[in-house]
Amino acid sequence: MKVFGYPKFDENGMQVLTTYDNEYSHQMMDIRVYRMKAGETKTVSVTDEEAAILLMSGDVKMEWKGHSEEAKRRDVFTDGPYLLHIYAKDCAEVTALTDSEILIQKTKNENECNAEWYTPEDAPWGWSCVGMLGNNARRRVNTIFDYDIAPKSNMVIGEVLNAPGNWSAYIPHRHPQPETYYFKFDHPEGFGASFVGDQVFKSTDGSFSASPGGETHPQSAAPGYVMYTCWMIRHLPNDPWVRAKCEEPEEFLWLHNYKEEN
Repeated sequence: MKVFGYPKFDENGMQVLTTYDNEYSHQMMDIRVYRMKAGETKTVSVTDEEAAILLMSGDVKMEWKGHSEEAKRRDVFTDGPYLLHIYAKDCAEVTALTDSEILIQKTKNENECNAEWYTPEDAPWGWSCVGMLGNNARRRVNTIFDYDIAPKSNMVIGEVLNAPGNWSAYIPHRHPQPETYYFKFDHPEGFGASFVGDQVFKSTDGSFSASPGGETHPQSAAPGYVMYTCWMIRHLPNDPWVRAKCEEPEEFLWLHNYKEEN
């Protein structure tokens, strides 16, 4: 089973991560990144799916069912997220007012619900794991929506900023739901390490991991580089991802009591 990828942008500015029928179909999501030129408009229409449209950089206008919102994000390292979430039988248009980059996450869902517009105020960055393990696992996290926020959704999306040289998703944990991580670095040559079970891969700008569920999936950033991760989870039927149900393998539990020796 393939769990890591280094996709390239094609001539139309599309980068394909997971689809329902490629080698990452175990994610049960269709995830793509688009580079849009100023003035370009993209239509996102769903019938038996839901779609999350995340602004990663640039200045865009999003329109849906008589609503219109403009959003500006310098980059994922500086500003918080803007995201439009639409459900089955809905449609949205994204117009790039400047050169922009968006990520679109889709999954199967026949629920018909009102679209939701999320801003940085709805998904504030918060520090996590500060002071733990010699302060080597601290990170900034936001959750744009999950089961508690959007119970009719079949997926979860949020973002992480790893401090240089630090670890994330640590202490190692696992859950049965599949999860995709999309990586960016504040410098193009930046890199890190991503683990899926016993497999380890070099994380680079624009790469991704696709944990099938049931495997631990920690990651780390090389010193000097801030690592951004867009984390996306697909709920399982009658088994949604809930943070409190994440499991830490027994052999790692002692780390909760870790004290650094002088």
